[in-house]
Amino acid sequence: MTAHVSKDDDSLFASFLTKETFEGYEDPEKFKQYIPKIEQYKKALEEGILDEYKVEFPKPIEELVEEQLDAVDYLYKHKLLTPEEFEITDSPATEIVRNIGDGKWTAVQVFKAFAHRGTIAHQFTNCAHQLFVDEGLKHAQKLDDYQKQNGKLIGPLHGVPISLKEQSGYKGKITHAGYVGLIDNIPAKHAVTTQILSDLGAVFYIRTTQPQTLMHLCSGNNFSEKTKCPFNIALSSGGSSSGEGAVVAFGGSAIGIGSDIGGSVRAPAAYSGCHGLRPTTRRLSLLGGVSSGAGQESVPAVYGPLTRTISDIEYMMKTYINNGHPWDYDAWSLYMPWRDVPKPQAKDLTIAVIRDDGLVRPSPPIRRGIDTVAKKLKEAGVKIIELDPPNTKLAYETINKMYNCDGNEKQRELLAKSGEPLQRLTKWNLNYGDGARNYTIQENRKLNVIRDALRNEYNDLMVEKKIDFILSPAYNNVAPRPGEVYNWSYTALFNILDFPTLAFQTGLKQDPEIDVWTDEDKSYKFRSKLEELENSNYKPEEFKHAPIGLQLSGRRYRDEEVVAAGKLIVDDILKVNLLN
Repeated sequence: MTAHVSKDDDSLFASFLTKETFEGYEDPEKFKQYIPKIEQYKKALEEGILDEYKVEFPKPIEELVEEQLDAVDYLYKHKLLTPEEFEITDSPATEIVRNIGDGKWTAVQVFKAFAHRGTIAHQFTNCAHQLFVDEGLKHAQKLDDYQKQNGKLIGPLHGVPISLKEQSGYKGKITHAGYVGLIDNIPAKHAVTTQILSDLGAVFYIRTTQPQTLMHLCSGNNFSEKTKCPFNIALSSGGSSSGEGAVVAFGGSAIGIGSDIGGSVRAPAAYSGCHGLRPTTRRLSLLGGVSSGAGQESVPAVYGPLTRTISDIEYMMKTYINNGHPWDYDAWSLYMPWRDVPKPQAKDLTIAVIRDDGLVRPSPPIRRGIDTVAKKLKEAGVKIIELDPPNTKLAYETINKMYNCDGNEKQRELLAKSGEPLQRLTKWNLNYGDGARNYTIQENRKLNVIRDALRNEYNDLMVEKKIDFILSPAYNNVAPRPGEVYNWSYTALFNILDFPTLAFQTGLKQDPEIDVWTDEDKSYKFRSKLEELENSNYKPEEFKHAPIGLQLSGRRYRDEEVVAAGKLIVDDILKVNLLN
């Protein structure tokens, strides 16, 4: 592969870094004190790879990256798992629970299969911050003992291996959220979501990677190398739920839990090759998680599931909410039980298609994905209308100001604690909005007024045009090269609108022979420096077999309808099956 970042790209990138001096962040002398702790942390991760789960690579990993290895394809072709392990790990969570309940499998059998596959996933993609297989195995055994003694399952997630983004607080384990200065942070109890999942019967063995500041659509941090897309390990798995995208798409967990404030569930799902839901705010609890966002209510983060089937997203949401009752443990969570919504009829749906948000032109594979899906939906009876989304520039500028309206004060505090080196994309995200300028309360309220006006504008649009859902790119490209993803206008739009949004796989992959810039594209005049930076990155030969993911959005608190429509589109119309 060619050199990734040209001098022109570097110069263009640097031209964005004008709103933050980066003074008071890095301190090499202070950081030296943390290096032994980081090395110890890395050693613990390495020791977490059991000998029997180690993979012998056919050649050095650097060469496999150069060849753009499809690690999922390699897993199957070289039979890195037993037939039984493949059967178990290629089963949806609902079937896993049923088979454990019927006595076909034990929780220990299921756990060992997923722990094996997930550990392989880590060796190919670097998706883990922590592996604790022995501990998870003991818990699985306790579940089997409970079932034997009581003749029933402990809960609706009994024996289901679930992966967790590392920022979700975990009792007795380092929870650093990508900040070196928090390497000594060890919670005394689980975060609410971690505890609810455990109470429902989930089994944990892996906590996954995320970027420094949790504000990249990639995974750069000072704890580990970047996380890779399982279907092309030369590409990024996305972020900030970086490891979740990789481990779930590889099949190393039945369900993953990520978080999303600008696309951090949907980007890794789309890039890595699985599905992911960004729910409406306050349906899943964030209490006990670690981030820089405490007290920031202009554009709150959400937790959301990543899976390989849409039905498993529905199952996770329903069991977590209706059986877990997050409102009993977190006053921020809404008392809003999950509703049973049937799969709609195609003929009854009107879906508006966004082909270009007016900010960054989609690359050829994404355009092909939109064209293909829109065509298939129309053939199935769905009414398709074209949508030129209003005020996307205002929405993007407003949400970027909201992210940093404290003048980066909390980010500076967390990063300066260790004086750790700033990642390239950290410098990028610290320049969002007005960067280091601290907004007054009045100025922040004005941003909220703009946000609310945008929400009403889009709500009115959907009501007036009788739009049920919006289909759009999840990003202007397929999975990017590591460290070279700058735009999240396509996902962040639905964060400021607070629309529940499902990232889903189309079943298509990038093809360097088909997905090329046209002659018309080559004479295109860029609308902005951001568009130039993003579009200049797409060179067809460097993105082989990257998954083509899109997203489906609905109105606020109609999460159930979005998921139900996702089942119709993904299962029935596109006939996508990610369980090989």
